[in-house]
Amino acid sequence: MTNTVLENLAATNADSEIWWDSSPLIFPSWRVETLAKAPAGKEADWDAALTRMMDAEIIAEKGEMGFRGVTTNPPLSLQAIKLAPQQWADDVRAIAKANPGMDVEGVYWTLYLGLVKKGADAIRAVYDKSGGKYGMLSGQVDPRFVRDGDKMLAQGLSIYEQGPNVMVKLPGSKEGYEVLEELTARGISTNNTTSFTVPQYMRCMAAVTAGLQRARAAGVDLSRWRSVITHMSARLGELGDWRTEAKARGIELTLPEIRDGEEAVLKRAYHWGKQNNHPSKMLQCSMRVEKDERTGKTVSRHIQDYAGSDMVYTCPPSYIAGLMAAQDDLEPFDKNAIDREPNKASIEKLLKLPSFRQAYEFEGMKPDQFAHFGSFKATETEFAAATRQTVDFVRMTMEG
Repeated sequence: MTNTVLENLAATNADSEIWWDSSPLIFPSWRVETLAKAPAGKEADWDAALTRMMDAEIIAEKGEMGFRGVTTNPPLSLQAIKLAPQQWADDVRAIAKANPGMDVEGVYWTLYLGLVKKGADAIRAVYDKSGGKYGMLSGQVDPRFVRDGDKMLAQGLSIYEQGPNVMVKLPGSKEGYEVLEELTARGISTNNTTSFTVPQYMRCMAAVTAGLQRARAAGVDLSRWRSVITHMSARLGELGDWRTEAKARGIELTLPEIRDGEEAVLKRAYHWGKQNNHPSKMLQCSMRVEKDERTGKTVSRHIQDYAGSDMVYTCPPSYIAGLMAAQDDLEPFDKNAIDREPNKASIEKLLKLPSFRQAYEFEGMKPDQFAHFGSFKATETEFAAATRQTVDFVRMTMEG
């Protein structure tokens, strides 16, 4: 048996976790598509690897899968609907029929909760067998309401009700962290998303700490509580203002230097959390397989730079396929990579950029600035657009 790249990564730290970054409902169709692209002679290895990742029969019989958890977001939820539009259109009609007078938004939200529940149910056996350690699925509050605390709290509670193995995914806005504290105080597991910067991670950890203090004082059961803090790596470096600010200052900024900056931000937060024994886990997402301009080698620095850590790595289908195709080109993992210092020359250059300082320095931003940070705004816009498309799917179905 040949281990996959992700299995080799997990082997660098027994407490690291590989998660699936999409709905479990699309895995079977993605598996078929991926196997059809397997290189000659690799078909059996790929087939076995995909079976180890997620197989409905194994989950049902043994409560086991290679992924330790699942994350979803609005674009990924929209993808699940597009793969089986007739099925979801039937669900829309059924919801509308059962709830006369419910408007489009109400039907949409009921449909989304159903998508969360179906995904959570699909991996529930993993959660049960592990005693709640693994097998959780993240359901995200509506990204159109990142500044509306009351709306997010109500939605977060309804997401939580979809199953014991559901985490509530909240944005890295000022209001998002206030809701995150409240949910934590109720013993509800959370995933902090649209988060990119050290100040956001510090605010998240403070919210978790405050919430846990309140929960313990109230005697809330925390035996199956979890918290992860998402670092959207490539979205930080590629969707923010680093390149624009560098060009305005006559600074030539290469992709490797951008990756150095992403590395510096995540490692600063990761090590701060470890030094302070914080219970949240850092979660790495928005990862790439690419050519390194410095060496010409195929790399995926978003995992190679952190080997040896106990992070969560949540991987979308396209990224996993890219890793499988690059299996023979990637260098073996350095188990001490998490303790390597980022490139000092790159950090010195990046510190000339205001938006890098906002991301890297502990006091780089105040909470009311989080929702105006470049990478946050770009991601919020993308996620909100996907939500609007899903709402429009519901509207078209209801209109016949």
